[in-house]
Amino acid sequence: MIRFENVSVTYDGAPAPTIGGVDLTVPEGELVLLAGPSGVGKSTLLGTVSGLVPHFTGGTLRGRVTVAGRDTRTHKPRELADVVGTVGQDPLSHFVTDTVEEELAYGMESLGLAPEVMRRRVEETLDLLGLAALRDRPIATLSGGQQQRVAIGSVLTPHPRVLVLDEPTSALDPAAAEEVLAVLLRLVHDLGTTVLLAEHRLERVLQYADQVALLPAPGAAPLLGTPAEVMAVSPVYPPVVDLGRLAGWSPLPLTVRDARRRAAGLRDRLAQPQPQSQPQPPNGPAAEPPLPLPAPRSGSRSGRLPFLRGPGRRTGTGPEPSAAPPLPAEAHALAVRRERVQALRHVDLTVAPGETVALMGRNGAGKSTLLAAFVGLVEPSAGSVRVGGLTPHRTPPRDLVRRVGLVPQEPRDLLYADTVGGECAAADRDAQADPGTCRALVSGLLPGITDDTHPRDLSEGQRLTLALAVVLTARPPLLLLDEPTRGLDYAAKARLVAVLRELAAAGHAIVLATHDVELAAELAHRVVLLAEGEVIADGPTAEVVVSSPSFAPQVTKILAPQEWLTVAQVREALA
Repeated sequence: MIRFENVSVTYDGAPAPTIGGVDLTVPEGELVLLAGPSGVGKSTLLGTVSGLVPHFTGGTLRGRVTVAGRDTRTHKPRELADVVGTVGQDPLSHFVTDTVEEELAYGMESLGLAPEVMRRRVEETLDLLGLAALRDRPIATLSGGQQQRVAIGSVLTPHPRVLVLDEPTSALDPAAAEEVLAVLLRLVHDLGTTVLLAEHRLERVLQYADQVALLPAPGAAPLLGTPAEVMAVSPVYPPVVDLGRLAGWSPLPLTVRDARRRAAGLRDRLAQPQPQSQPQPPNGPAAEPPLPLPAPRSGSRSGRLPFLRGPGRRTGTGPEPSAAPPLPAEAHALAVRRERVQALRHVDLTVAPGETVALMGRNGAGKSTLLAAFVGLVEPSAGSVRVGGLTPHRTPPRDLVRRVGLVPQEPRDLLYADTVGGECAAADRDAQADPGTCRALVSGLLPGITDDTHPRDLSEGQRLTLALAVVLTARPPLLLLDEPTRGLDYAAKARLVAVLRELAAAGHAIVLATHDVELAAELAHRVVLLAEGEVIADGPTAEVVVSSPSFAPQVTKILAPQEWLTVAQVREALA
């Protein structure tokens, strides 16, 4: 169905091909998982299938890509639209209408399908993806995960023969991700649809893949094989495979069920050394205070979202008082209404210095709204919220930014310079940090990225990491992160965890909204579960996630009833 013949892509100004030596075939009616570290060219390879590369992105395509016999060099994306459905990493870039139902119908209207066919397919897709309750909602009012489901639905309704998906579950909660993957599996098994998808959260997708295409490094030829064959040599692998390697199991397990069948001996070995509890945040004055934030320079320039970016990106001049030690972030009986939606209801939450809190829950539960309330982007309709002794929505950005920094889901809200070096230099100036501070963070989180790289040439995960480095340059006492691991591979996630642990140890409070259960298990002191805008659970990570089938990490599911959370815990106990 999809044939790559010695394909390489080199973008204008790039010193080397982004992908090279790609020679493989994706058979009809199979689900092929494209895996590899961040920045190796997965999105570029997917783009060659739909014709977006090079017709839209530019660059030089060498070799030949054919889809259902059509050469993508001579067929533009609109000439492949009836065969290929594509969903990229950023669902907002796909939308052309205002409401959910209109968006699901738009692709079929473009192909001239009959109204009765369109109506039936819209209803089927609404049911398949759990969108029926949202059919009349404006897309702009949906959560990131809900928007991602709409984007997937919009390419399902025309019934393409090939689906190309880039990080399709990155913004979805575990249950929604399972539903979407189950839909894709039905399309593959029942309709013979060919699915090629790239995904970093291999623990979600690996068990469904017929084959895995591994891109080990930029410009390197891919390795195609069964999931078991590829995971045996892959530099990226999910916790279930990591645990299998640690325990010496052969062949390596690919699913929780496979691993549980072999885990009896491992559970016996771990019966005596019980898992250590999650590290507790420091209490009281024993915590090392975070680095003080310097006073802003006069005449500093303002960005699009000054309250998100850094201390210098604000209006006003003159000296300001030095930053005070961080105070707990507090919400009491907090309620927020956004247009027709009651986003938060009677939320009580306190975050102490040095504490890392993971906000979890299904898409639309209110996680991003709660972060927005802490940073002053939304005004409470009832109750109160305080950050560092300030009321966020009543505090000028130039004062609030000295207490809190937000890394949003969309990095373009923070990035505006033409190069990575320009972003870093601006961040250093705005934070009054030593020159090179932001660059050092970028080098630690994104090794190999040069100063002259344009942010738009980075992958989605790399852009998010750059935005994180920009915000971290100011070392805000309260750090808010919204889906911080979207687009990150396991190595990049480990580097992020190390940085956040260092900040927490220095007394910074961290609140992250995430669907990444493995990240929460690795990092969070507490987990707060939200549902329909209300807190339904709040407690130590082990207590909350172990009791939740949806939010339990893979290691917990494999070794239950013992309360292990991560492979690192198991490795330490065995050592």
